[in-house]
Amino acid sequence: MLDPVTRTTASREDTDAPCDDRRTAGRGARCARVLLSPWSRLALLVVVLASAATAVVLYEPQKMLADGWPPQLGGATAAVLFGVGYGLCTVAFVPRPILNLAAGALFGTALGLTTSIGGTVLGAGISFALGRLLGQDALRPMLRGRILLTADGVMSRHGFRSMLAIRLFPGVPFAAANYCASVSRMRYLSFLAATGLGSIPNTLAYVIAGSEASSPMSPAFLISMGFIVVSSVAGAVVAWRKRHSIGRPKAQQEAEGTDVAQGPRRIPALSLSKR
Repeated sequence: MLDPVTRTTASREDTDAPCDDRRTAGRGARCARVLLSPWSRLALLVVVLASAATAVVLYEPQKMLADGWPPQLGGATAAVLFGVGYGLCTVAFVPRPILNLAAGALFGTALGLTTSIGGTVLGAGISFALGRLLGQDALRPMLRGRILLTADGVMSRHGFRSMLAIRLFPGVPFAAANYCASVSRMRYLSFLAATGLGSIPNTLAYVIAGSEASSPMSPAFLISMGFIVVSSVAGAVVAWRKRHSIGRPKAQQEAEGTDVAQGPRRIPALSLSKR
């Protein structure tokens, strides 16, 4: 039989054990909330992108893709490896024209175009997934101003057409468009489909230019330069038309007494006096 002192000590230990477990569980839950918070994920995204950009500056993987492949690699294997490397390079902000020229020089027009489009969709998908998973929750509350809200609304409601116009316009940086689209509510499949289709004209132009680089005055090379100009004009026209198309619903909403940024307007009640 235990004496009173022993029984008191044992009871204290039994009481303190659940308290320690609760404290440990509480600290673990707080740490998990901090690590999974929107700002922590955004910081992780910044670190990943900064590391990728640093690796590109130090190791210059685009030169490896442009300089050719070992003799033992050829055909479909080389094309698949090039496409994977192409996609990873675009995630790290390597300009696509350099990669497209390399694809044309290495594989010719047909296989070079297929490989480049595959790498384009792969890189865009990775960038979109990273931005959606790690950056959307932190960046969406920061959308302020009429221009940002309008752009977000257009990309969220008309994702395929908006991204198609952006891809047709070669002046918009590829990586920046990917991460900006991930902040919106654009659907993933619409984003990938518009990226694949909209990237064909400019990609084809650069691939042909790469395959015909040895004869810059050839008709094929000159036509490829024409593709770039035509796609630029087409993208600008589509963007201008979308700008006017999104103005009509807004005007209609304002005419109905609804402000897009501030919500429904309050209409003062009319007091009717009896005669």
